[in-house]
Amino acid sequence: MMTTNLTRLDPFSIFDDMMRSMRSPLSQDVQRNAGFVPAVDAHREDEDLVLAVDLPGVDPEQDLSVELSGRTLTISGERRSRNDAEGLREIRYGRFSRTVTLPADVAEESISADYTDGVLSVRVSGVYAEEKPRKISITAGTRSEHPGSKDQVEVATDEKQQIAA
Repeated sequence: MMTTNLTRLDPFSIFDDMMRSMRSPLSQDVQRNAGFVPAVDAHREDEDLVLAVDLPGVDPEQDLSVELSGRTLTISGERRSRNDAEGLREIRYGRFSRTVTLPADVAEESISADYTDGVLSVRVSGVYAEEKPRKISITAGTRSEHPGSKDQVEVATDEKQQIAA
C-alpha cells in the first residue's frame, strides 16, 4: 500500500508571506529613499485656475520655486529633513517638481502664489477667459406634404431661433 502526503495549499498563508516580505527592512529602505511627491489639487474658479499644493515643512523663501515657461507652469523645490536620526521615518523628504500645462498662454503678472499653513496656493488669473459659451443660430424647418413623399422637410428661412450652446 502506498501512502502519499499531500500538502494543502492555504491562499491566506501565501498572502501573509507576501505582506511580511513587504514589511521587511529592505522595503523600508526603498520607501525611505523613494523621494517626495507633493499632492496637488487643481480647480477652476470662474476664469482662473487655482492650484493647491501640500508642502508642510517647506521653507517657502528658500526651498520653493514657481516658474512659467510658455504654457508650462512648474512648481519645484525641496523638503529637507530637520534631523538625521535613525529610526522609523515615514515622512518623505527630497527634491520635487510638479508641472501643469495651462490651457492658454498667460502673462507672468497674472500668476500669484501664497504659502499659508503648509499649503502653496497658486492662482493663474484669466487663463479660461477665452472659453466663453457662444450662441449658435439654428434654423427651424416646417414639414410639408408633397405627393409621393411624406418625409420631406421644407426649410423656412424667416424662422430663426437663438439657442445657447
